[in-house]
Amino acid sequence: MTLNVLVVGAGVSGPAFAMLLQRSNPKHKITILERSPTIRLGGQQIDLKNQGPHILRQMGLLDEIKAKCVDETGLEVVDSKDKTIARFGVAPAGQRRPGLTSEHEILRGDMVQVLYEASIRQNQSIKAQSEDPDTGLRYVFGQTIVALDQRENDNVDVTFSNGEKKRYDLVVAADGQWSHTRRLAFGEETSKAAFRSLGIHAAYFSLPRIENEATLAKAHLAPGRRMVFTRTSGRPVTGALLFTMQKSEKLSGCYRESIEKQKEAFAEAFRDIDWQADRLTSGLKSSSDFYAHELCQIKMKELSTGHVVLLGDAGYCPTPFTGLGTNLCLVGSYILAGELARHGRSNISAALRSYDEKMRPFIDECQSISPTTLSLFFPSSRLGIWAMHSLAWAVASFSERFWQGQEELKDDHAEKLPMYPELNLPW
Repeated sequence: MTLNVLVVGAGVSGPAFAMLLQRSNPKHKITILERSPTIRLGGQQIDLKNQGPHILRQMGLLDEIKAKCVDETGLEVVDSKDKTIARFGVAPAGQRRPGLTSEHEILRGDMVQVLYEASIRQNQSIKAQSEDPDTGLRYVFGQTIVALDQRENDNVDVTFSNGEKKRYDLVVAADGQWSHTRRLAFGEETSKAAFRSLGIHAAYFSLPRIENEATLAKAHLAPGRRMVFTRTSGRPVTGALLFTMQKSEKLSGCYRESIEKQKEAFAEAFRDIDWQADRLTSGLKSSSDFYAHELCQIKMKELSTGHVVLLGDAGYCPTPFTGLGTNLCLVGSYILAGELARHGRSNISAALRSYDEKMRPFIDECQSISPTTLSLFFPSSRLGIWAMHSLAWAVASFSERFWQGQEELKDDHAEKLPMYPELNLPW
């Protein structure tokens, strides 16, 4: 039987899930709702690792993703004089090498673009062979949900910002860690309790590229529990990432203020760092793509309530420091679509319970990092920075020797995924 599904959010999770579900049954009716007027193509660099590349290969999209990958050749840790302390190379898919750069690095916007265009192509192909004009996938931009009403028969009545009301068999919340859909479905108290702060304030923005920036990312530790990354990846601009574990009321409160107030708070927090301070603070103030937030994990006791289910960061954001957020989004999309395909419309509740159960090991693994562990990477003193530099040098030196000749190590991440022949994937 066919499903009528509303997916909220057109980032990575929403389109990936919609494509997978549509392949299981081309007669499904799938609507992807996005609050922005168009697909949002902003965002920083993300990496694809663990099960992510395998899922994209099964979807027939890995080659497209590879063609969009950035040219980042590794990471170097530098001191205040820009002297290299340690250098880490690219970690091949399936190997847990230390470092920042994985084999498949791509800008978030490029990843979203690939998924969006692929979903349109797939839908056009399916519609060309269908006699029912109501089936298929469609995008609705510039609207939001204002109310959800779970019916006794498990249908969900949705009220949209334009005043329309529609009924769905299932609502999928794929609208990120600050999910409005999660708050509507689970309640403000439960949604707020799921937010677990890591005590890290983060800002992202683009800078004009300078002459000595090429394909190596750079990391710098500064006194006062601050960290800076720059990533050029062969592009004409450089991505800057500022992180701090400073306890600052100004930083904690700035997210409720305007972008200009947020810029002021971060400029003040980083104005006296001992590496590229003028460039970073002036670039921050003039940037047009500045974004800041407090890093967190989203930990939900249950991933669904009635026929509303959480997908991706809305249900289990692991934090950017793990480098596993995109992987978890793809795993969640794959398992949710697989369980719905397996159980069918007559047993959506069982599909959602099974999705929750099968996701837990992946969620627990990706969320295993703790604020205490992260704090070790944010030393407050120069002595602490010296200790971290020494550790980075030792790890980089040992890692290079250890991994020589280990390129053929087996990648067993794909084996951890359940199999879903019901998805009718091309690979």
